[in-house]
Amino acid sequence: MDPSTALRQIAFQLERAGAPTYRVRAFRRAAQTADEMTPAELERRVAAGTLQQLPGIGPATATVIIEVAAGQQPEYLAKLLADAQAPQPSGLRAALLGDCHTHSDWSDGGSPIKEMAKSARDLGHEWMVLTDHSPRLTVANGLSADRLRTQIRLVADLNEELTPFRVLTGIEVDILEDGSLDQSEELLAQLDLVVASVHSKLRMPAAEMTPRMIAAVSNPHVDVLGHCTGRMIIGRERRGGGAGREGREGRGTGRPESEFDADEVFAACREHGVAVEINCRPERQDPPDRLLRLAAQIGCVFAIDTDAHAPGQLDWLQNGCDRAETAGIDAERVINSRGADALRTWTTTRAFPTSGD
Repeated sequence: MDPSTALRQIAFQLERAGAPTYRVRAFRRAAQTADEMTPAELERRVAAGTLQQLPGIGPATATVIIEVAAGQQPEYLAKLLADAQAPQPSGLRAALLGDCHTHSDWSDGGSPIKEMAKSARDLGHEWMVLTDHSPRLTVANGLSADRLRTQIRLVADLNEELTPFRVLTGIEVDILEDGSLDQSEELLAQLDLVVASVHSKLRMPAAEMTPRMIAAVSNPHVDVLGHCTGRMIIGRERRGGGAGREGREGRGTGRPESEFDADEVFAACREHGVAVEINCRPERQDPPDRLLRLAAQIGCVFAIDTDAHAPGQLDWLQNGCDRAETAGIDAERVINSRGADALRTWTTTRAFPTSGD
């Protein structure tokens, strides 16, 4: 193990446990500094005790580097691993091959696309969909059309490097007040998968919110309805990543559910083959259990998504799997239980290949 790997593993475990953002960032900054040191400089600074003269290196991170340089497992990492409560994956979790909702530092996530992708791969994923925010969500650094086109080209290059792992192109597009989408139809058509979510006017009356959501899921480019009620149930910050709106939503006393006719909205999802997202974020747990059971009864399909804004959060899939299994939802009804090619076929045809992925 090298110092930067150890520091990133600590950051991952802190993120996974929902540690404060500042603590996670300290270890990631230190990892970046360690990446820039040659082995000779590392040895010289450890011997001289000058590691903390470098930017981003403090007492805790310097101790980690010194312990790794001595061939030891860092005590900080050992404690995190001992404290980690990693449940045995359920049958549904074992069936999941990817994640349909993730963010990078291109919008309000905390890590580069490549780092998110490598972390997903290391967790055993075969693919992930990159779904940074659309332009209207400026507080979350939403992507303009030009930035999204650039990102699509970057993903193509990254896939050549990471093969056979795949990053699928996507977006978390805002559902505007009239139910239209916050990106051009031409550009949405180029993406592998589109998650549509409400981020504004969440207290809109049900008589207006219901047709707004139905209009969105009726759009042929929409594949997943994201965190449908918009609720927040945990007051403390749980993000490990960005500093925009999505990085602050967990503060305070939570947020109530948006009001809409769930029977009508879920029936529209079923009619148009749009998956209802089971959002795995601890502060969301959206949809609530009663609505999750209703969507299952109506006959919807689902996407179990982490909505990860940092690498450690990619390991939150079990949260959603537990809730899905309680609601009687099996892998056949979960779109991310398929391989990348089968998922891309589904987004185009709303049918999975019958002869395997």
